[in-house]
Amino acid sequence: MPLTDEQRAEIEASRRSPTTTSRPTVPALEALLFTPIERLDHGFIRVVDYMGDDGAVVQAARVSYGRGTKKVSEDTGLIRYLMRHRHSTPFEMCEIKFHVKLPVFVARQWIRHRMANVNEYSARYSILDREFYLPTPEQISAQSQSNRQGRAEVLSPDKAAEVLALLRRDATQCYDAYERLLDPDQYGLARELARMNLTLNTYTQWYWKIDLHNLLHFVSLRADPHAQYEIRVYAEAILDVLRAWVPVTCAAFEEYRLGAFTFSAGMIRVLQRQLAGEAVTQPESGLSRREWDEMQAALRAPTPAP
Repeated sequence: MPLTDEQRAEIEASRRSPTTTSRPTVPALEALLFTPIERLDHGFIRVVDYMGDDGAVVQAARVSYGRGTKKVSEDTGLIRYLMRHRHSTPFEMCEIKFHVKLPVFVARQWIRHRMANVNEYSARYSILDREFYLPTPEQISAQSQSNRQGRAEVLSPDKAAEVLALLRRDATQCYDAYERLLDPDQYGLARELARMNLTLNTYTQWYWKIDLHNLLHFVSLRADPHAQYEIRVYAEAILDVLRAWVPVTCAAFEEYRLGAFTFSAGMIRVLQRQLAGEAVTQPESGLSRREWDEMQAALRAPTPAP
């Protein structure tokens, strides 16, 4: 399980010790504080602190005093305007801090988002737990032939079972060796050296603090259907947190960013020609085949539900 009984007791103790504050708080997010949202087989993400709310975005945009006197509808309209026109600095006024437990290979993708503050569990100082990520059979897929960083069809049950056995064997074997290297009766190797023998599916943990603007950028990339599954499940959990924390901002984000498609100048010219009644094909559009296919996919009507 992601959390031990001792860790759960510590979280419950924190939740039973509320503090008073004069700053704005969000009841829906307060209800989520400290509580782990479990992801993958041993991972989780939990909110440990935050600053600001939808009102802080509005306040910063208007440079107003206090919480302002505008109507809710006007505040909503302003936030949607800011999101639509990509005015980012008001969203930077809000911050949130997460505690995340995740596999090392996911952490290496995650850390590419550099506009954040990170403090990771130190394997130089402490010994990592015997926990490593093993995908479920439905996530064990072949390499895509059209996308160098994507997956194709799921492997057969027999092949998937073989892959799982290999992953489990190698991770277990490497961790056994890690323990032997650390054992003072065998090698007593320094922790900073012994850790190099661990596999990339070993779990690590960190505290990750980020402002709302950069968090939305993270979610826009990592909650995308094309993102790797193992990081996407964390991004989807963060999206749920955003809906609780800044519901107006999140709704605008889902409308104008997450559920939107950006048309290039060339795509706009093609659409204008088509709206004028011209039949435009890909070779005469001036768009590459990939651009053309992306535009067609964005314009394609969704399949009706049965």
